[in-house]
Amino acid sequence: MPKFFVSPQQINEKTIEITGDDAKHISTVLRAKTGDKITICDKKSTDYECSICRINKNSVIAEINEIHKNKNEPNIKITVFQSIPKLDKMETVIQKCVEIGVVRIVPVISEHTVVKIGENASKKLERFRKIACAAAKQCERGIIPDIHEIIDFNNAVNMAKSLDSAIMPYEKERKLSFKSAIKEINGSEIGIFIGPEGGFSPSEVQLCAQNGIKSVSLGKRILRTETAGLVAAAILLYELEEDYDLL
Repeated sequence: MPKFFVSPQQINEKTIEITGDDAKHISTVLRAKTGDKITICDKKSTDYECSICRINKNSVIAEINEIHKNKNEPNIKITVFQSIPKLDKMETVIQKCVEIGVVRIVPVISEHTVVKIGENASKKLERFRKIACAAAKQCERGIIPDIHEIIDFNNAVNMAKSLDSAIMPYEKERKLSFKSAIKEINGSEIGIFIGPEGGFSPSEVQLCAQNGIKSVSLGKRILRTETAGLVAAAILLYELEEDYDLL
C-alpha cells in the first residue's frame, strides 16, 4: 500500500489533505481513484489507514479509516556523521541508512573531504532530504530521518556531545575492536563518525579522542566510506535493539 508523509496540521478529525508533489504523484503516476487505499503518516510515528475520497488538481483528500502507532522505529537512535564522499555516494549512504533505521544523518566537511560544496549546499541538502523521504516511504518508517545541514568536523564533534555515546571506525585502530566497544556503549542515542575516501587526519582522530569519541576497528578489511557507516549502524542495531513482535 502506498505511503505518504504529511505535517500534523494537514490532519483533521476525519480527513487528511495531501498537497504538493505527493498529490501529483498520486493522481498522475499512481493514477489513483476514489476509494483507493493509502497509508499516511504524521512524521511522529502515527499511521493513518485511509481511503481516497477526492482528487483535485493540487490536492488529494483522504478519509481516515483506522489509526495506529507505527512499530517500525528502533529504540536505538543512531546519528551518522558522514564525511561527504565523491560523486553520488552520499545519496547512497542516505538511502541505505534510512532503510535500516538510522534517525539522523549529518553531512560533514572533514580535512580530507574532496567535494567542494560552496553555493550548491542548499541544492544538495534539498536533494538529500528528498532521498531520505523517498526511502522512509519505501521502508515504512514512522518518521522521516533528519538530514542535518552540512557542517565542518569541529562542529560535528561538538554536536556529538549531546549524544549518550559516539564512536569512530578508524582503519588504523589496532586495540579496540567494534565488538568490544559495543559492550561499553551506554544509552540509546549513539553517534558514528565516518571518514571520507582519504580517511580521518591524525588531528581529527586526536580531537575525537579528546572529546570521548572512541576510535574502533571494523576488522581487517578496509571498507569504503559509503559502506562503513551502513555496516556499523546495522551491527549496532542488531546488537542493541530490543526484540520486537513481528505481528
